[in-house]
Amino acid sequence: MEDFQSLEPQFDERVIDIARVAKVVKGGRRFSFRVTLVVGDNNGNVGMGIGKAGAVPDAMRKATDRAYKNMHKVSLMGTTIAHEVTGVQSGAKVLLKPASPGTGVIAAGGVRAVCEAAGITDILTKSLGSANMLNIVQATFKALEQLKSPEVVAAERGKNVEDVTPYWERRKHG
Repeated sequence: MEDFQSLEPQFDERVIDIARVAKVVKGGRRFSFRVTLVVGDNNGNVGMGIGKAGAVPDAMRKATDRAYKNMHKVSLMGTTIAHEVTGVQSGAKVLLKPASPGTGVIAAGGVRAVCEAAGITDILTKSLGSANMLNIVQATFKALEQLKSPEVVAAERGKNVEDVTPYWERRKHG
């Protein structure tokens, strides 16, 4: 009998943050859990989900379902991104810079999880401003949504594709 799990594309699920949150009600505080989770196929598709429930497993299930529904395509260029981008969410600001092959993922925490789940293996990042993990992850997603392929940028600027590709990519062709 065949294993049906192997037929489905394998997704990389990463829990970024589990936080206990409180709702203040008349009798005191009601506690629940908020789970932030990232899902990606390591090939340019990535999604984020946030789930809240009274127990962690229930919150994780909700977050996973939402992450699969919110999958986005990210424009990659080989193992990195095509150009520098900045994403802002509330007080958090995330800077993503392309890196030459062999650099690795220079990122921490939530940004690293998002980049690796998206399939980016060479990137330089810097988190500026707020250290709130949820806002940092959302800022990273906003930055990734701004990415454009070199072909699109070249068409917008009326230039050759060679003129807008990163320098280490130009060496391969020329």
